[in-house]
Amino acid sequence: MTGGPLTVVVTGGSNSSGIAVARALALAGHRVFTIGSNEARIKAAAAEAGNDVTALVCDLSRLESVRELASEIHGSTERVDGVIHLVGGWRGAKGIEDQPDEDWSALEQSAITTLRNVSRVFYNDLASSPTGRFAMVSSTAVAAPTAGAATYAAAKAAAETWTLAVADGFRRDQSGNSGIKDEPVEQHSAAVVFVVKSLLDAAMRREHPERKFPGYTDVEDLAAAAVGLFDKPAAELNGQRLLLAK
Repeated sequence: MTGGPLTVVVTGGSNSSGIAVARALALAGHRVFTIGSNEARIKAAAAEAGNDVTALVCDLSRLESVRELASEIHGSTERVDGVIHLVGGWRGAKGIEDQPDEDWSALEQSAITTLRNVSRVFYNDLASSPTGRFAMVSSTAVAAPTAGAATYAAAKAAAETWTLAVADGFRRDQSGNSGIKDEPVEQHSAAVVFVVKSLLDAAMRREHPERKFPGYTDVEDLAAAAVGLFDKPAAELNGQRLLLAK
């Protein structure tokens, strides 16, 4: 369904999931820009992901920086067809009373603000692309929050809500368009939420060979799911929470 190579942005590309997703997208023939806040780390991650992956540095928590990032990308490509948002973080506590304000501030910035900035800046690109896709990674904790993970679950829930609102924007602009002048068009853009319990990579297996990691999602499985978004109908995907936890 892709009809040829697409341009995909992977945000939070310095970690193992970012490397796996960028590599899989590049192997599928797409042009990949992987984004991180630390120049040395993101360049190393891009090199590990493959020759067709371009590293760019950006503080995604600053809207103006994301706008500058988009301008840089647009300097070498017509538009962005996909954004796989992998920026997050984890904070936990013992219970409700000891949830630190510092943890909320950190997660608000990493899990919510970065997503808001990226989705706003690249929305028009994704809405105009014949195969526009936006995806974030959330947690099973949203549906079953614990007292200790209250801050984390609340931040992820907010990020999910924003992403589902992006999906509604795509629907209204496309298949749900009921304006007098603009006729509805086939849904071609989609925003989705990948839901995992936790992510697992090869390094974690090496460090803990005795563990089984029940319910964890391998970063390679996440990468395959990201690539698969571009081969499925947007109408089938848009607004969906896709469970990847085993």
